[in-house]
Amino acid sequence: MTAPAGLHFFANTHEWLKIEADGSATVGVSNFAQESLGDIVHATLPAIGKQVQAGEACCVLESVKTASDVYTPVTGKIIAINPKLADTPEEINDSPYDSGWLFKIQPTEPIDASKFLTHDAYMAQAE
Repeated sequence: MTAPAGLHFFANTHEWLKIEADGSATVGVSNFAQESLGDIVHATLPAIGKQVQAGEACCVLESVKTASDVYTPVTGKIIAINPKLADTPEEINDSPYDSGWLFKIQPTEPIDASKFLTHDAYMAQAE
């Protein structure tokens, strides 16, 4: 699966982020990550308003195989969570780069996209 243009990847823990026009970022897990997890049956998402540090575990995805932490790629405040995931966590498997997004964050500082990988560079490391 090819990722949409404009996504940046955090290779160590397999998250992606999309920098929005207002400076916030949408965060999800890569297709590689969701395939590795298998069928996702529950997503524990962070609370709106929670302050998080880059690299901090802030959610948990549970699959039929295991539970896996999801880490925030930037420091900031959680401003939204994906409401669909409470009832249909399988959206993460079905559409990891679109309707399966996890949360939105308002960074404390502008995001330096050069700290992240392109999809091709990420896939070269993930394989």
